[in-house]
Amino acid sequence: MMHRAARIEDWMHERRERSARRRGYLPTVIPYAGYGSTEWVRILCRVLLAKPAKPKKAVTRRRWRAERREAGIRGWRSFTAVPVHDVTVTIEINGFTHRVSADRGGVVDTVIRLPLTPGWQVARLSTDASAPVDAPLFIVGPQVDRGIISDVDDTVMVTTLPRPLLAAWNTFVLDEHARVPTPGMAVLLDRLTVTAPGSPVIYLSTGAWNVAPTLTRFLSRNLYPAGALLLTDWGPTHDRWFRSGIDHKRANLRRLAQEFPGIRWILVGDDGQHDEDIYSEFQREFPGSVAAVAIRELSPSEAVLAGRRAKDAALESTDPRWVYGPDGASLARQLVTLGILSPGAPIS
Repeated sequence: MMHRAARIEDWMHERRERSARRRGYLPTVIPYAGYGSTEWVRILCRVLLAKPAKPKKAVTRRRWRAERREAGIRGWRSFTAVPVHDVTVTIEINGFTHRVSADRGGVVDTVIRLPLTPGWQVARLSTDASAPVDAPLFIVGPQVDRGIISDVDDTVMVTTLPRPLLAAWNTFVLDEHARVPTPGMAVLLDRLTVTAPGSPVIYLSTGAWNVAPTLTRFLSRNLYPAGALLLTDWGPTHDRWFRSGIDHKRANLRRLAQEFPGIRWILVGDDGQHDEDIYSEFQREFPGSVAAVAIRELSPSEAVLAGRRAKDAALESTDPRWVYGPDGASLARQLVTLGILSPGAPIS
């Protein structure tokens, strides 16, 4: 039986959906980057109700400024969007057409089996009431034996997420242009992709799908390598009040190891949350799937605000494949020593 909180959430979504449709809102597909092999692909998207697009007006200085402000979407707006449940999404890839249904949160997360060529591909996603949109897909070649999985909060982006008040400010209020990239991490991840051409990049976070467009723009603007986002759907589930972010990370790490048994992953995270425990557990379960683990060390002030005591640093792993450093440059130097990163790897 569905949890009471989930039933209440569904009831609220139904009321909001009816109200939005009366105001003329239409289903809109929000595409996310997916990934796959030459035999299958994982498609990710979400269906939300949105206002119909207005005709373009002449650009004036005032309108240009207004559009600039609108482009800096504040996080809270993404959480007020109305998801469309049980809607059918049509997926078109290389002449193949597939139809799938969104879940109760409007999310589509499905695997389709079909032949594909390595590299970036595009899927066309649409509903019966919406225009098609493009979803980028990274297809991993059969010869690829290296991949990168990176955490987001406090790893590629300084958010100090464990602090409840500031986390709420960062998520619901702060303009996306004010978010701060972690020093050196974009260069590190880019060098890793150049060292191992064709390697997939996966950004694995406990954040909600609502922030995916904002996060995608942040990564692109700060020159992080393109990759798939694996986020979660906040709120009640069938059997509990809230989804577990830790379980979300564990499940997706396990899934990636099973989907790509020939790939050894470079795991990138930080020591402010649970990344060390999650990566250690994954390494024990899939020892052949881990090439290295790079952990960004929070500064003393960040560690205190994140709820981590300074003495916790003594708990660092003694495995030689684990490296620790305060920024991307420090981690890069150690990965060069391990032979994971080429000393002269160019920056793309």
